[in-house]
Amino acid sequence: MSAAKLLSMVAITTVVAAGGCSHGAEHGQPRTAVNAAAAQTTVDIQGAGEWKRSPHMRAYYDATVETFANGSDIDVDAYEAKSFAIFREFARANGMNEAGMIDHLKLIPRQVVDIVKENPAVLKTYDAFWAALAGPD
Repeated sequence: MSAAKLLSMVAITTVVAAGGCSHGAEHGQPRTAVNAAAAQTTVDIQGAGEWKRSPHMRAYYDATVETFANGSDIDVDAYEAKSFAIFREFARANGMNEAGMIDHLKLIPRQVVDIVKENPAVLKTYDAFWAALAGPD
């Protein structure tokens, strides 16, 4: 997996795990030095362990493994739709806004497709998959 893809996933996951959007520039607010630096460094995701233990994230892994069971030539649109359904369930189960969750995680399914195509071994275990999504524990 490329460092840029991992960084993008870490940044998105960090925003959602923190419960809000810290990327002010996306919402017409000026970027501060703090969030500019965060966008350029890998960070320890506060609360990532809770996400990893979530049955919804496990379901996302299982759905990904199932999707790629016969190789990497998949229906990406169908995988994305299945992913979004899981993300909506995750949001509901955690009292979060579904649309906000999809907005923050909207790039993840297609990034996962690229990651799996580049390195199918990320699907061998849930820990390997999680490391590809959020960085090592």
